[in-house]
Amino acid sequence: MQETNKHYIRQGPEKGPNLFSNNSMGSLRLFFIIAFFGYSLAEDPYRFFTWNITWGTIQPLGVPQQGILINGQFPGPQINSVTNDNIYVNVFNHLDQAFLLTWSGIQQRRNSWQDGVPGTNCPIPPKQNFTYKFQVKDQIGSYYYFPSLYLQKAAGGFGGLTVASRELIPVPFPPPDGDITLLIGDWYKTNVSILRRTLDVGRSIGKPDAIQINGHGKPNETAITVEKGKTYRLRISNVGLTSSLNFRIQGHKLKLVEVEGSHTVQNLYDSLDIHVGQSYSVLVTADQPPQEYYIVASTRFTSPVLLNTGIFRYNNSQKQVSGPIPGGPTTQVDWSVNQARSIRWNLTASAARPNPQGSFHYGKINITRTIILSNSAPIIDGKQRYAVNGVSYVRSKTPLQLADYFNISGVFVAGGIPDRPNATSSASKATAVLSVDYRTFVEIVFQNNEDTIQSWHLDGYSFFVVGFGSGKWTPASRTRYNLFDAVYRTTTQVYPGSWTAVLVTFDNAGLWNLRSETWARQYLGQQTYVRVKSPAKSLRDEYNIPSNALLCGLARGRSRFPPPSS
Repeated sequence: MQETNKHYIRQGPEKGPNLFSNNSMGSLRLFFIIAFFGYSLAEDPYRFFTWNITWGTIQPLGVPQQGILINGQFPGPQINSVTNDNIYVNVFNHLDQAFLLTWSGIQQRRNSWQDGVPGTNCPIPPKQNFTYKFQVKDQIGSYYYFPSLYLQKAAGGFGGLTVASRELIPVPFPPPDGDITLLIGDWYKTNVSILRRTLDVGRSIGKPDAIQINGHGKPNETAITVEKGKTYRLRISNVGLTSSLNFRIQGHKLKLVEVEGSHTVQNLYDSLDIHVGQSYSVLVTADQPPQEYYIVASTRFTSPVLLNTGIFRYNNSQKQVSGPIPGGPTTQVDWSVNQARSIRWNLTASAARPNPQGSFHYGKINITRTIILSNSAPIIDGKQRYAVNGVSYVRSKTPLQLADYFNISGVFVAGGIPDRPNATSSASKATAVLSVDYRTFVEIVFQNNEDTIQSWHLDGYSFFVVGFGSGKWTPASRTRYNLFDAVYRTTTQVYPGSWTAVLVTFDNAGLWNLRSETWARQYLGQQTYVRVKSPAKSLRDEYNIPSNALLCGLARGRSRFPPPSS
């Protein structure tokens, strides 16, 4: 299969019911009602991809190392889509180990079967394939995909994923003259299998060796060519394993316009902190003398500081890049906190739907439950582990979603994560999940008592990041919440010795991974799953198991249809 990078868009049936039969005025009225409300009798478009996953030799740091390629590419192919598109990705696993892809930030409405993490999907065995089938329902924005098993993310296999607005939905800025994805992140030169074995014996994998920009870890290998006077949209995602990064372009302002599917107040920044797992979308205008300028990505809160550079090149450049690399913030926490508080929701802008974002008044909704989640780094059985509220997650051989669907007992502990941290520093290993009632509005506080920055991501949802604060969170901390225009996103940072509070409506039934984006911590237990189940057990709330679902563990050999009775 050679034509694996093409997008095939199949429209739905063009012919629907004849609304004008018998010259019916009732049908005529129905036609105009449908047209007025923007409904369509045509099916949403389909985009088809065939991806071959292989090992290959990559050289991000100038020396050969083993990497994961998708159709021979590192980074992997870009997926460009439009709101409500149906995306089919047929993944052929040619590795010598199991493989999964997850789609960071894509909400998979009613469909956690396609989330691509070990708690929802059986891994794709070697020499086999699986087709992901999902819809980017009511979403816009900048996202990415990556391998979710083991430490495969450290070997590549990641790529960009964009969701554009539909033509009739207004966007709060003029169409840019170019749309460019930048995947930045820290990088280890050590083979991924060695990194994994190191963690398995309870040792640290240490600090990363470099910073890569679109797969390049050597200075100035990544270049963006621009034309003077034009404006470009840069979609920047931190796909690394551990490091928060600061991003900047020498001599140019970054106008922030979108964060993980939310249009933002359009503030201008000299540089942006982008924490692990986060995605930002900025507009950059080529308004400087025509020459070359540095693009810089550098680590935050580390010593020493790692950085890498690319080139922002005017097409009629009269001068090559030279001189000192522009500096940025290094260890200053307050600088980062103040910037985070300045990133706010654009209340008047539309997102995936025509109504303004601000028409959802989240600050006026009653909170039904408060959950405080505290990360820790315990030693269990003589080995380094990481935990949430004293529970270090252990992956089950049977995906939790399958166990739930088939009513297989003993696979996980529902409600095994308490709502508050334990009073002691003790921790234990368990396959425990956090149970949340369907359609409840919940306050989650991420409490970080450690001296390292944390980054948390929730699959299946976005949340309002309403507050940051130092020390220990208390109910009195709510007086500092932003209940008006807090940014709505999928991944948030928690500063050292601090807390971050988010509000989320749990209206997407399924099992959803809540994890540390610091990948060694995730691998060694700093994660859980949120079980959100509709009591109605209706297809309106959650889809049945896909007909092509892989079955493994205790679910192996079971019949997918008919669905089990409650």
